[in-house]
Amino acid sequence: MPKKPAILIIYTGGTIGMALDPETGNLSPVNFVEISKQLPELIRFGFDIKATSFSPPIDSSEIEPALWIKLAKIIGEQYDNFDGFVILHGTDTMAYSASALSFLIENLGKPVIFTGSQLPIGMLRTDGKENLITSIEIAAAKINNSPVVPEVCIFFQNKLFRGNRTKKYSVDFFNAFRSENYPPLAEAGIKIEYNYNAINYPYGEKKLKLHTRLDNNVAILKVFPGITGKLINSVLNTEDLKAVIIETYGSGNAPTSSWFISEIESAVKRGIIIINVSQCSTGSVDMTKYNTGNKLLEAGVISGHDMTTEAALTKTMFLIANYSDNETICNLINKPLRGEVLMQNLTDKKTYLTDI
Repeated sequence: MPKKPAILIIYTGGTIGMALDPETGNLSPVNFVEISKQLPELIRFGFDIKATSFSPPIDSSEIEPALWIKLAKIIGEQYDNFDGFVILHGTDTMAYSASALSFLIENLGKPVIFTGSQLPIGMLRTDGKENLITSIEIAAAKINNSPVVPEVCIFFQNKLFRGNRTKKYSVDFFNAFRSENYPPLAEAGIKIEYNYNAINYPYGEKKLKLHTRLDNNVAILKVFPGITGKLINSVLNTEDLKAVIIETYGSGNAPTSSWFISEIESAVKRGIIIINVSQCSTGSVDMTKYNTGNKLLEAGVISGHDMTTEAALTKTMFLIANYSDNETICNLINKPLRGEVLMQNLTDKKTYLTDI
């Protein structure tokens, strides 16, 4: 008789596990025992499902890099004991957490599925039950005894996305997440249809490698009409700053005023790494397309290509924590480490990911 799949649920907090506080009238996190009471359906899977919880549960707006490392360590410690992992997490920072975890876990060969809900699981119209049940099914899915989706993912409202390709786009609707620059890895209807060509599968037998260092001396600078030199200067001269994610217009464009370019050039000369990502939800940075982008390229700004801000931020935190050489960091920014940036044709899988 085949061994039944073993799934570990990691409850961090978030709306899925919230209940109404009768004293304040506000939603606050409860423990996973309360969530499991709402889901007798889990028994029908016949899986070996275990759960562990952050104590106390954490609202996603309180998530910090130390907690990403904690999640990675839990998965590392339990990796050989489970076939897949489901992380219950608040939606506000889920895309950041999924992106960070993808970089912290190298040579991942099992599913790590983030999910949550827009309504608490105890509410009548909750989306939490379907999200959790389907996430567990995907985490347990195998073909020829191998996991179907050995990636860090986000599952929400019938769609499975690569975690480091995903952004939260709605505070009101159940389909709260989108992956504009990369197709869904799966869609759940009557059946779960997997997009096998979009899933990254490991090549050869590689041992899981955990990274446990992140450096949050990083800033995000959003360009806007009327931005002042004083603001730019204050951000770029932040004490201990090592890197900046600059969110530019369109395909990577920004003002070409001499004061603006001068501030950028000065920061680069001081050793600050500046990565250019677009404010647009879809498309890619191409600083050679217009003069307004080319000026940034000449000033030493690195292209973030089609990375999300969340992926660019967490990737940079990861790289500057693990490498001291700026040239190496800049080269790796431009290469796909975990499928976070598309620089090769989807069919060219062997050159799609970079080992570090």
